[in-house]
Amino acid sequence: MDEPIIQVTELYKIFGKKPEKAYPLIKEGFSRQEIKEKTKQVVGLRNINFDVKRGEIFVIMGLSGSGKSTLIRCINRLIKPTFGKIVLETGADISQMSEKELLEIRRKYFGMVFQKFGLLPNRSVLENVALGLEIQGMGLEERIEKSEKALSLVGLKGWEKSKISELSGGMQQRVGLARGLAVNPEILLMDEPFSALDPLIRLEMQELLLKIQKKMKKTIIFITHDLNEAIKLGDRIMILNEEGSLVQLSDPEEILLNPQNDFVESFVKDVDKTTVIRAESLVKKPEFTLNNTIEKENAVKILGELNLDFAYVLDDSGKYIGVVNNEELQNSEKIMDCIHKIKPLEDVKTINQGLPQFISSDYPVPIVDDENNFLGYVEFEEVIKLIKE
Repeated sequence: MDEPIIQVTELYKIFGKKPEKAYPLIKEGFSRQEIKEKTKQVVGLRNINFDVKRGEIFVIMGLSGSGKSTLIRCINRLIKPTFGKIVLETGADISQMSEKELLEIRRKYFGMVFQKFGLLPNRSVLENVALGLEIQGMGLEERIEKSEKALSLVGLKGWEKSKISELSGGMQQRVGLARGLAVNPEILLMDEPFSALDPLIRLEMQELLLKIQKKMKKTIIFITHDLNEAIKLGDRIMILNEEGSLVQLSDPEEILLNPQNDFVESFVKDVDKTTVIRAESLVKKPEFTLNNTIEKENAVKILGELNLDFAYVLDDSGKYIGVVNNEELQNSEKIMDCIHKIKPLEDVKTINQGLPQFISSDYPVPIVDDENNFLGYVEFEEVIKLIKE
């Protein structure tokens, strides 16, 4: 994930007929309001520099008016930057492309998911998902196949023939996400896609996106005004202030623990870390796991040699089954006679969502992915440490 897929350098966006009047004042440090009063030009973005790595969720966060939506529209040239470069890994500079080149790059390089779903009510769910593929000129049979796969990925298998009006808001946004994924874009642009949803549905969509990302490893540029959402989803987070300037670009942990100025501090001071940090961030790998087919005597011997009181039991494919206690195992005929079915926690769940399990479990809570593959465990002591930070 270290290879940049897109690089933005010295990007400015100034709205108005005479941006050259505003540019020197930006360099001198005048505020957006002062520049507007002096020149009648509005500064949207000022000197933005960053790159996005292949396979990461890169979150751009800021309050209303910070320029985050302007920035994402500069990236796919729905808005033309005033100055600066937006260079793809191919070496092509989006800011210098012709309209013909832009049309081609938007069709094949970018997918987009909007806050307002942008679905066509006269089309079925499947036909809405297939729209981008249709625009690309793909044949009907292949369109259907790819659209059905995308719908299955977002949990809407069986809804292909339904009307959009029959779907809830959350389901409609799943259709929007499926449409963005169906074209298999190099970069998926998501502009506050979940902000219009109810809190519980929003949480479901965040978890769905994380599950899809683990399978597909897409490059996603995600816009939000919600720091909790940014921290939960982002591999890295870029924060814009009210002047349209970049004030911090870090991983979520760094932003929470080391805000670089008062503006960022004002965002993070009231954040409950347990509601945004995912279980996977605290996972530890066990020294040893038991296969459910191992002979009991061998298991007891190994646990004794390693001085372990318990072990997690997995099947041949690495899927979680339960936990065995060494003392109980010694008094049993076989492993499956004494197994404890300790409920696992899914890796995309937040620490707060797993608190009942952390508190009640006699063992460190096992962590699994959405297919029940065992990833490791989280100790209650680590949860307590996080709460106290």
